[in-house]
Amino acid sequence: MRTPQNPPATPAAPPRARRTAPGDLVPSRVLTPVTGPALTLPDPGRPTHVQFRRFAGCPVCNLHLRSVALRHEEIERAGIREVVFFHSPAEELREHVAHLPFAVVADPGKVFYAEFGVEAHRRALLDPRGWPAIAGGVLRDAWELLRGRGRLPSGEQPAGRLGLPADFLITPEGRVAAVKYGEHVYDQWSVDELLALATRPT
Repeated sequence: MRTPQNPPATPAAPPRARRTAPGDLVPSRVLTPVTGPALTLPDPGRPTHVQFRRFAGCPVCNLHLRSVALRHEEIERAGIREVVFFHSPAEELREHVAHLPFAVVADPGKVFYAEFGVEAHRRALLDPRGWPAIAGGVLRDAWELLRGRGRLPSGEQPAGRLGLPADFLITPEGRVAAVKYGEHVYDQWSVDELLALATRPT
């Protein structure tokens, strides 16, 4: 008699990364932006707004970061430091972000993404709430290309194109004051929301 064979086990889904929560402590470290001097995170002298974006040249990321760049002086006057992470190599990222007035850090291995629990998911692009921003970002970047001012993103993205945005406001002492994990590709704090959070009592 033949012994019944057990069906092959279904591979377990990878565990969900632990999400950072308000009150968590962020360890201090020195970061090297793709342009400009090294910086300390958290900044010991002021709150830090940490953003996690997608890949170099991402049209939706460009759309959002333009809005931040336009109001960067206002953000600085509020005493907030901006630090933005991308999961692209520094040499690729540099040509896309050199014009931005705040620090941009390359994390191609997604080390910091994992540390902060920032995930990727199909809903990043499939959620209809993000579609207007996708269309707007693509159209704006196409116009910049026609004017000779833009650059196309690389055709290969080893870390994927399904990243979800995330925002963290970190106190000078290293405590997380506020968190937002995006539900789709354009779900992040606006500048007005950031400024309101920064003036809220902790």
